[in-house]
Amino acid sequence: MTRISRWTTYFQITPLAAIFLLFLVVPIATIVVVSFFDYTTTSIIPAFILQNYEELLLSPVTWQTYLQTVEFALITWVLTLLIGFTLAYFLAFHVRSATWQQVLFLVCTIPFWTSNVIRMISWIPFLGRNGLANMTLMKMGLIHQPLEFLLYSNFAVVLVYVHLYTLFMVVPIFNSMMRIDRSLLEASLDAGATGWQTLTNVILPLCKPGIAIGSIFVVTIVMGDFVTVRMMSGGLSASVALMMANAMSLLQYPAAAANAVVLLIVVLMIVVGMMRVVDIRKEL
Repeated sequence: MTRISRWTTYFQITPLAAIFLLFLVVPIATIVVVSFFDYTTTSIIPAFILQNYEELLLSPVTWQTYLQTVEFALITWVLTLLIGFTLAYFLAFHVRSATWQQVLFLVCTIPFWTSNVIRMISWIPFLGRNGLANMTLMKMGLIHQPLEFLLYSNFAVVLVYVHLYTLFMVVPIFNSMMRIDRSLLEASLDAGATGWQTLTNVILPLCKPGIAIGSIFVVTIVMGDFVTVRMMSGGLSASVALMMANAMSLLQYPAAAANAVVLLIVVLMIVVGMMRVVDIRKEL
């Protein structure tokens, strides 16, 4: 009976293991293998060389690009965390009706019904030199000439990142808050704690798993994004993913693969660091 039960377990996990192997392990292994290939302007040569990694890691441009990508991810993470936590707190503790919670949560998801590219493009007429933002500020007398930094700048990149990915922070934090036993909040207030003390000593610690999950979502997506940087910076900013996209457009696939491997290692280090600080298994 024990042997039959063991084989039954193996059969149950086989489909998931096969999918995991086919769609995750094999593609990553292929990228790692290709990263050691040689290449010319017209072909890829199977080989085992370290030149791709040497050129990548010894280039000052690479380090500057990685620093800028981490900067984008860090600023976006901070802003999405502040906005996402505030929205989740409002929905979880200030909206009493479950119906209104669902309605407002649906409102938050409406932008996801359209393409990311469309939502990016919608910022261009708003932030442009003759856009709505500049025209409104000039009519109000707050500025005398258009603000140039609003569009095609790092500011525009971060703004669009926050717009696109804040919901990835709201959802897990809201889920954590809804799991909090409301009797804990009543006990905190009965003990004489202020609203701020209840927030920092009760709600915030219990929301750490949701914050960690949202942080992983936001950081990993921003680190791997290149479309936003390309469109909203006007070519004035760079990211690691954009550098890989440019290499692939020149048919330099081994160089792009080496960059992908390094980026994967960096992202995994960040994720492992988050998971060591917070046990997200409580949320799963």
